[in-house]
Amino acid sequence: MFDGGYIQMKLILLPVILLALTTHEFAHAYVAYLRGDGTAKAMGRMTLNPWPHIDILGLICLIFTFFGWAKPVPINPANFKDPKVDEILVSLAGVTANLIQALFFGLIIRFVDLTVFGSYASIVHSMLVMSVAINCGLAIFNLIPIPPLDGSHVLKELLPSSLSIKYVMFFANRTIGFIVLISLLLLLNSGLSVILTIPITFLVRIFSGVTLL
Repeated sequence: MFDGGYIQMKLILLPVILLALTTHEFAHAYVAYLRGDGTAKAMGRMTLNPWPHIDILGLICLIFTFFGWAKPVPINPANFKDPKVDEILVSLAGVTANLIQALFFGLIIRFVDLTVFGSYASIVHSMLVMSVAINCGLAIFNLIPIPPLDGSHVLKELLPSSLSIKYVMFFANRTIGFIVLISLLLLLNSGLSVILTIPITFLVRIFSGVTLL
């Protein structure tokens, strides 16, 4: 299991994951700042330094299951210009950042001659493909409406007031959201991953032309 190829893949994967997570969280913080809330900036989260964003458990899950998370960016909706709309914009900013990054790396795969890297061409290609896949995976995974994932904030704002209150109350105890999220990861890793891998594979093919196995 832990042969040279496996270790090499994980070493390639780590910087790819750190970049994807960092741009995702930076986008949340930056859009929140643009919409009037400087909470994340004041707490050092509006940065491209990965370390303030990393959740160790989420990072480990992402490395070994390809689905994971970072520390949620703190926001104060009371500071927003339009709290309902702005919370949706901030929540979708991370997903948008990941899709833009996936497109960027996908275009490199399509149009850049990687043979200029000589004997390292295959490693560069693998890193680029992983970058597209990880960013697409983070975008799709974060749309799941389970706190603290971004989809939960979007759903909360889109639901009618009565249902939104019940939804928030159900997940008021963060332990519930954590248990549901970990259970989902275990289920995905044991056979239900097709639910997410179909749209991820589709996006990777659209962005890069690569068909994932």
